Amino acid sequence: MTMNVEIMTLANTKRTLDAATVADLRARVRGSVLTAADAGYDAARRIWNAMIDKRPALIVRCAGAADVLEAVRFAATQQVLVSVRGGGHNVAGTAVCDGGLMIDLSLMKGIQVDPVARAAWAQPGLLWQEFDHETQAFGLATTGGVVGETGIAGLTLGGGVGWLVRKYGLSCDNLLAVDVVTADGQFQRATPEENGDLFWALRGGGGNFGVVTAFRYRLHPVSTVLAGLVIHPRDAARDMIRFHRDFITTAPEELTSYIGLITAPDGQPVIALASCYCGDLGEGERVLRPLREFGSPLIDDVKPIPYAGIQGVFGPAFPWGNRNYWKSRFLRELPDAAVDAVVEHANRGKSPLSAVVLEYYGGAASRLAADTTAFPHRAAAYHILILGQWRDAAEDSVHVGWARDCWEAVRPWSSAAAYMNMLGDDAGAQAVRDAYGVNYPRLAALKARFDPNNLFRLNQNIAPGEIQ
Repeated sequence: MTMNVEIMTLANTKRTLDAATVADLRARVRGSVLTAADAGYDAARRIWNAMIDKRPALIVRCAGAADVLEAVRFAATQQVLVSVRGGGHNVAGTAVCDGGLMIDLSLMKGIQVDPVARAAWAQPGLLWQEFDHETQAFGLATTGGVVGETGIAGLTLGGGVGWLVRKYGLSCDNLLAVDVVTADGQFQRATPEENGDLFWALRGGGGNFGVVTAFRYRLHPVSTVLAGLVIHPRDAARDMIRFHRDFITTAPEELTSYIGLITAPDGQPVIALASCYCGDLGEGERVLRPLREFGSPLIDDVKPIPYAGIQGVFGPAFPWGNRNYWKSRFLRELPDAAVDAVVEHANRGKSPLSAVVLEYYGGAASRLAADTTAFPHRAAAYHILILGQWRDAAEDSVHVGWARDCWEAVRPWSSAAAYMNMLGDDAGAQAVRDAYGVNYPRLAALKARFDPNNLFRLNQNIAPGEIQ
């Protein structure tokens, strides 16, 4: 039985939707419309980061693009608060809202691979591991997330880094076209030739410009890769990071390699090299030999594996239901003093689930100009991720404090640049501006054009027309 629903508006006030209005929405949607009284509501509102516990007034579980059109038109007409959920894996938790309307795309998992054209149309509910399952049947892949459980939509709209980033660029660099529902309730296709400004904004501008109902990706021949972990005891961390820092700057683009200070399953603090070489396997053996032979590793698990294998390595380390608080930033340099600070503060971590990761990009993504796409940080070198993760809510202040302290310790070497996909829910206005960098003024102007009322505001938000 449909009942009246109290809902939050864009003006931050509450109003009541009568039962007839809610029933009409249900009748126009092929998927389902859930309220707190409906079975499945609690499961639908849950997302990956357990620190986010919000209760939408309505959840529209979209079955296709037509449902997205109905949901966006309803939200715009009723002027209600809107959030958009794809995979639900983003640490900031903006996929779900308190008291508003959540547009849930997680059931939209269609994908069509064209192996001749080396391209694929994919719907926004897909996770990267699901996307890879289909493309790998044809020996093809595109740059996806480091964790296979990440959704394709949020990662791509924010830029998108992963194991193929140095060879084939960011996820957004591999977009050929998108279908999108804009804030005025219109369905549009955006390509470099058609709606070019909108296409530009969607490649790095996040969820600010509409709800994407399909992505068309360029695919590349990737099947078996040389990949895996090389693990050393934690007391080797300083030497390993310095060696890796110098090695990776001259490594071929086929190699993406990260370094992480983590805790092994047996409770031992370690430092791990995670590498993926996507070229000729024999050449990969030669390229990776210095990394594998340096020092005295506890484990060397680098071997030829399917690409989907390396995509699945870190999923178990970031399960649903844990509490997560992250800090991140690009670093302009990584001198020995910065290495010392990273190791010292990583060693102070109180949770065995927490980690500090150093990434190096360069390669294909760095050869594009900063204004080629909305993602601007093409010259960025090192990126640090401080990943606080734990299970007990009573320990929140301990682990949040550790992440913040660690970030403060490396701040002297940070650049004025942030990766939007890694910002938390407390990032602040300046961090958001830093994420969009030199492209912020153009993005703000396009926001005013495509979403003047800021309907899509629950994200790392660009205020319409705000160019100062």
